[in-house]
Amino acid sequence: MSPLHFSFYSAFTFSSLGLAFHRTHLISALLCLESMMLSMFIPLSAWSVENQNSSFTLVPVLMLTFSACEASTGLAMLVASTRTHGSDHLHNLNLLQC
Repeated sequence: MSPLHFSFYSAFTFSSLGLAFHRTHLISALLCLESMMLSMFIPLSAWSVENQNSSFTLVPVLMLTFSACEASTGLAMLVASTRTHGSDHLHNLNLLQC
């Protein structure tokens, strides 16, 4: 495994571990999700350039589009939960109370 591949795998692993263990605030969970998407986007775009196949060049753009939609939905949820609950702590959010 090359050092470049190892750095991409470790970035994805660290961001997923951050999402699993440090979920006190909603903004930290959203940042971990965005770093996971970024650590998948960079190798995917490098892979499509290395293969020089025109059918795979649209895949990183599509993934970036879904990442932007995920970020905007997450920020909308952050604003809505802060307005209704007063903070962005994840322990304040309970699905049974909705």
